[in-house]
Amino acid sequence: MDLSLVGKRALVTGASSGLGLGCAQALAAEGAIVTMVARSEERLIKAAATIRELTHTQVGDLSDLDGIARIVAQAEKAMGGIDILIANAGGPPAGNFASITMAQYDEAIRTNLLATIAMCQACVPAMQSRGWGRVIAITSTSVREPIGNLILSNTARAGLTGFLKTLASEVAGDGVTVNSLQPGSHQTDRLAKLYGGDLTAVAKATPTGTLGDAGDFGRIAAFLCSDSAKFVTGTALPVDGGATRNLQ
Repeated sequence: MDLSLVGKRALVTGASSGLGLGCAQALAAEGAIVTMVARSEERLIKAAATIRELTHTQVGDLSDLDGIARIVAQAEKAMGGIDILIANAGGPPAGNFASITMAQYDEAIRTNLLATIAMCQACVPAMQSRGWGRVIAITSTSVREPIGNLILSNTARAGLTGFLKTLASEVAGDGVTVNSLQPGSHQTDRLAKLYGGDLTAVAKATPTGTLGDAGDFGRIAAFLCSDSAKFVTGTALPVDGGATRNLQ
C-alpha cells in the first residue's frame, strides 16, 4: 500500500532506540523526511545508521520544557517545516504510592505529559494553516488498565490521553489528526530493564505468546500518518497482542 508520505516532514522524539526508532525507520522507508531527536548524540548516530534514507539528528532533552521550542525550530529549519509529530519519551521509573516522591511526579509529568503539550503548541498551528498534519503520541496500555508499580506512568499518560482527545476534536476540521498508540509489551531495552532482563514470563503472559516488534509498531504509526487514515482521529489504539481485557 502506498501511504503517500513521500516528502512529508516528520519529527520523531525518543528516536534513538525502541519504539521511537521503529517509527523513524518506518516513516523514512515510506519516503518521509525525518528528524530524529534523543538525549544521546552517540546513540542517535548509531540509530540513524540503521536507516538507509537521509535523516537529520538532533540532541534534545524533553524534560527541559524551555528547550522544546528550540528543538522544533531546528527541525523546521532542517526540513522546511513539520507535517508529522511522533511524540515519544522514555518511561518514568517504576514505583508505587509509598516509594515515589513529589520530585519524581514533577519530572514524570514534565517529560511524559507537558513535553508533548509543548510540542503540539509549537507544531500544530503550522499544520492547521497548511490544512494537513498528523500527531501521534506513544503512551501505554496503562492508560486503559493501570499497571502495578508504574504509578508515574499511569498518572502522567492518563493526563496526556485526555489532552490528545480534546485537541483532536479542536483541530479535526483543519485537516490535522491526533491519535495515540498504546504499546503493550514490546522487545525494548525499557522492558528488559523493568523486568531484570528475562522477558520469558512477560511474553507468555501475552495472548499471542510473544513480545511486540518495534518495526511492526512503527509501520502502524506510519499508516496512521497516511491519507488512508485521514478519518481516524481522537483514537487511542492498543498495540498489545490482546493483553488488555477491557471493552473500551
